[in-house]
Amino acid sequence: MEIGVHTFADVSLDPAGVGPAQRVREVVEEIALADEVGLEIFGVGEHHRRDYAASAPAMILAAGAERSSRIRLTSAVTVLSSDDPVRVFQQFSTLDLLSAGRAEIMAGRGSFTESFPLFGYDLADYDELFAEKLDLLLAVRDAERVTWSGRLRAPLHDQPVYPRPVQDPLPIWVAVGGNPHSVVRAGALGLPLALAIIGGEPERFVPLAQLYREALTRSGHGPLPVSLNLHGFVAETSQAAGDVYYPAHSEVMNRIGRERGWGPTNRAAFDAQVALRGAYVVGSPEQVAEKILFQHELFGHQRTAIQVAIGSVPHREVLRAIELLGTEVAPRVRAEVARREAVVAPATG
Repeated sequence: MEIGVHTFADVSLDPAGVGPAQRVREVVEEIALADEVGLEIFGVGEHHRRDYAASAPAMILAAGAERSSRIRLTSAVTVLSSDDPVRVFQQFSTLDLLSAGRAEIMAGRGSFTESFPLFGYDLADYDELFAEKLDLLLAVRDAERVTWSGRLRAPLHDQPVYPRPVQDPLPIWVAVGGNPHSVVRAGALGLPLALAIIGGEPERFVPLAQLYREALTRSGHGPLPVSLNLHGFVAETSQAAGDVYYPAHSEVMNRIGRERGWGPTNRAAFDAQVALRGAYVVGSPEQVAEKILFQHELFGHQRTAIQVAIGSVPHREVLRAIELLGTEVAPRVRAEVARREAVVAPATG
């Protein structure tokens, strides 16, 4: 089981709060600490809004590559629909070179739509844009010289694409929120799957993981990893974790909720999501490990990535959460998953 964290580099809308310059430097410090305490993955997601500083995740990850030596560096997520796949590949190939083979791309359609008008794309083409650009990204990854054509982008005729990455092939994941068609597409293409679960009961998403694995089998692909991308936080006690994480988390979720017409959240609703069968991975190290292991029983997944820095959670508290995740949660989870796999192996070997 790989365990790590991801962030969208939240900034404060209050001029007196944390601004973009401070926030991106904090993310680099978080990458360095996550590497030091033995976490396996750090992700930086892409947004194009005033409340986030990470419109160019590869640049932040490149700075993190110089402050780390082992941890894998991924986008979480690259909004491929409104980007150019050739440029995405070049950026992450460069990151792979800087990091000596630790880069990944996590491609998705995006939970916000600001990037579409920003880069001149029509939201009416939302689904087709992603499918076509993913096809081109895979073509560029799989060959140095590319011949490709589609409806929404100019064709390529025996065009070389450089630089090439250390890893061959460069890992590309598909990130989905709950769309069955996207899950099937990832399986049919033989790409690892990242499921973003930010509300409700995780059991609701189990059929998507099953659908993905069925698509892998039908398409002749072997087993591939599944990641759960979650909201969560770790502190010495469950009370401390909730008290630190809830105010910032609720402010962000209520702000997004107002934009989308959702009802407001409150502490009772938050606590329901923190409970064992809820979506949030919040609590003491023991509770967070228990929650991850419960979800592992449901999904049999290979990676958990937790968004611990959301809204105005203080940076010192984020660093402490990363430290606890690496030094206390991860060892518990790895040991138990290894024990489970050792028990299962003789019966299936």
